[in-house]
Amino acid sequence: MNESAEPKGGRGAQLKHTGLRPGWTTGACATAATTAAYTALLTGEFPDPVTITLPKGQTPSFALAVESQDGESATAGVVKDAGDDPDVTHGALVRSTVRRLPPGSGVVFKAGPGVGTITRPGLPLPVGEPAINPVPREMIRTHLDQVAAAHGGTGDVEVTVSIDHGEEIARSTWNPRLGILGGLSVLGTTGIVVPYSCSAWIDSIRRGVDVARAAGRTHVAGCTGSTSEKTVVREHDLPEDALLDMGDFAGAVLKYIRRHPVDRLTICGGFAKLSKLAAGHLDLHSGRSQVDKGFLADLARGGGASEALAEEIAEANTGLAALQLCAAAGVPLGDLVAATARDEALAVLRGAPVAVDVICIDRAGNVVGRSDPEGPDRAAGHDRR
Repeated sequence: MNESAEPKGGRGAQLKHTGLRPGWTTGACATAATTAAYTALLTGEFPDPVTITLPKGQTPSFALAVESQDGESATAGVVKDAGDDPDVTHGALVRSTVRRLPPGSGVVFKAGPGVGTITRPGLPLPVGEPAINPVPREMIRTHLDQVAAAHGGTGDVEVTVSIDHGEEIARSTWNPRLGILGGLSVLGTTGIVVPYSCSAWIDSIRRGVDVARAAGRTHVAGCTGSTSEKTVVREHDLPEDALLDMGDFAGAVLKYIRRHPVDRLTICGGFAKLSKLAAGHLDLHSGRSQVDKGFLADLARGGGASEALAEEIAEANTGLAALQLCAAAGVPLGDLVAATARDEALAVLRGAPVAVDVICIDRAGNVVGRSDPEGPDRAAGHDRR
């Protein structure tokens, strides 16, 4: 989004309406620290503040809280500012140490103190890898390439990301249960932390529906985040003011559209989040609802899974792991979740004249499940709300 333009709808307009201040993800902080450290390694000087470019083109600057170098490596650190979001990592010091490697080595990521390591399958990284998610890794690689090109480096480096007190902070997250041990994950798909005050965000959802209806939009989309927004635009070519940043508040979208209907609602989000909607949860936040692997196992049985496969799904580490097991066996779990989530949405709509379809995606935005659009007749006998 162009920061200088007034957002007419969608994510930008909703954030502006809440009056809440956005912040920066751990991935953005790690990218800034790495950029500063590698610049110092090549030039002898730390840029302070250090400016990076986020996936949507924003160019924030970060002040350095830590800097040191010894010729073969350099370390920089920034303090995470999560804005007005109640993020457990707000105020954490994110450090990156960049060490030279022989030409041809590429970029090697390491988990320093306070950053976790993947110990169980079903996450977007292999077992044994540091918990630095794919998008932050790509951001870091991109900035390393830019620094190398500007200052005559090869880009062959080891990047060790650390978070002060990260192991202690991680105890209040789901990381240990997911098999991410030793600390926090380095996360973020846009680089920006979107703050969520429940009341403010639900009010912004309602404002988004009102704006779409006033603009004559007959098809709107409730999206769980920026990746799902991109998917919906790609799939349906919807304009910005038809996009609702639903976040975790599926119930808020459905209940307001029940009273203020549009012809069609597309719900798009990550497979794991939408499996919660399929199971009847209207608040999709990880602190208030969890992926029910037993429920996924039952869905898979209905889709032709063997009892042995269903038992594997019930014991899977994550929803993604369950999805991968089914994909290998030819069981369309993504489609089953999408169709069931659609039917749950129709139940909440209580016969409102709205056709609903659901798109499930993976972390990269690939569609892993979808339902056909269905109207209120589908919900007959299914109204439980």
